[in-house]
Amino acid sequence: MLAKVNSCSVAGIDGFIVEVEVDISYGLPVFNIVGLPEVSVRESKDRVKTAIKNSGYTFPMEKIVVNLAPADVKKEGTGFDLPVAIGILVASEVIPSEKVNEYLISGELSLDGKIKPVKAVLPYALTAKERGKKGIMIPAENAAEAAMVEGIDVFPVENLSQIVDFFSGFVEIEKYRMDSTWLTHVNDKAYGMDFSEVRGQQHAKRALEIAAAGFHNILMTGPPGSGKSMLAKRLSTILPALTFEEAIEVTRIYSVLGLIEDKRPYMSTRPFRSPHHTISDAGLVGGGSKPVPGEISLAHNGVLFLDELPEFKKNVLEVLRQPLEDGKVSISRAGMKATYPSQFMLVAAMNPCPCGYLSDPMGKCTCTHPQIQKYRSKISGPLLDRIDIQIEVPRIEYKDLAAKTKGEVSSQIRKRVNRARKAQEERLAKLTVSSNARMHSRHLGTFCHLDVECENLLKRAVDVLGFSARACHSVIRVGRTIADLENVPKIGRHHLAEAIQYRSFDRGFS
Repeated sequence: MLAKVNSCSVAGIDGFIVEVEVDISYGLPVFNIVGLPEVSVRESKDRVKTAIKNSGYTFPMEKIVVNLAPADVKKEGTGFDLPVAIGILVASEVIPSEKVNEYLISGELSLDGKIKPVKAVLPYALTAKERGKKGIMIPAENAAEAAMVEGIDVFPVENLSQIVDFFSGFVEIEKYRMDSTWLTHVNDKAYGMDFSEVRGQQHAKRALEIAAAGFHNILMTGPPGSGKSMLAKRLSTILPALTFEEAIEVTRIYSVLGLIEDKRPYMSTRPFRSPHHTISDAGLVGGGSKPVPGEISLAHNGVLFLDELPEFKKNVLEVLRQPLEDGKVSISRAGMKATYPSQFMLVAAMNPCPCGYLSDPMGKCTCTHPQIQKYRSKISGPLLDRIDIQIEVPRIEYKDLAAKTKGEVSSQIRKRVNRARKAQEERLAKLTVSSNARMHSRHLGTFCHLDVECENLLKRAVDVLGFSARACHSVIRVGRTIADLENVPKIGRHHLAEAIQYRSFDRGFS
């Protein structure tokens, strides 16, 4: 008898239906799985056979052929254990076949018939909804993750016997329900830190507020101990809360890599990724023999912090240029192509020279000019042009360090950022972008009109500082964000002047 069960796999971060076909016929007792199964799928034969026996059912001693369609796409992972077992029981007429095709089924089997959690459950649930399935049957540990998808019934299952009894009509499995009110606000305690803990550095705080409001990339330069890393790590606390759609996008990436925590099966805060400077280009942008998302995709809708920027390999930094421009990265390998989202906010920190004390009046720089040039040459001009805000973070003075009064808390700053973001969303509602930093050059004439006074100021700045066309557009976008923070409709001269000062020192890297 032939049985068909619907399961799922992923290509990149997108799910696709895998039809598990099981045929049991007379012949020598063999168990074959075809359809380009990887090692973990081929090994499922022993798990399935033992789980069926230990669950109290008879394993058919006949010729069993399992086909995973489409047969020209590689299948990997342990999630096919459960659908294969269900297919065998349907073909053996232990389970009625009428309702099985209405559900998408995935799960790993233990030898005693219990069902263990699997990766990529969120893409599976999204695929089940798109394909019009009645529901999805997954391990109980994965239920909260799948329940993020509205419009699809989630059935958490714990063992093989429970599913057999459900399809036989003996028991009902209670659908999992999730309360999504957690997305309506940001819990400051979830971050474990606050902007008020940073003493002094008002100029840097202002720049970070502007960067958060417009989703601009930012580079901080200063001597060791000036607070660059401390400021960067607290940037997430002033970013707007994730929308439901953004949370789905971020959770889907983490789900594919199996990085979802049991206690928090969904991403409720914006990601903050801080890879070590020894990372490879494949680790940063994604790739490998079996392409997986890299750090820039794990930072999607959040912050990618590169500390000690010149210490990264130059070829690693250069691969950032296209993702910063396009908001996505495409990985091509033999027989497969994957596209991963990567709309992240780049935050970088560096010392002004190898010893770190070039711009510090209290320190003594021991670096030669060639050493400084070699150190800074790792950061190319095209990469700098894509960083809208570039500021110096000087040594903090003792009076600021010893001050007993704390600075402004993150929640207050976030209110201003939210107001500016809302203004941008309303202004850019008809476009595919939602923040000033993502505006293309063709949009600037429509949404960033400059009067004669602003045009003259920008012309003088370009003539004196030698801005490129991309840097000039960055200044206009940052000026638009500053105007949004002040809640004014037009860019004024003082907005543009402040934006220019956030670019004025980058010519020292040429």
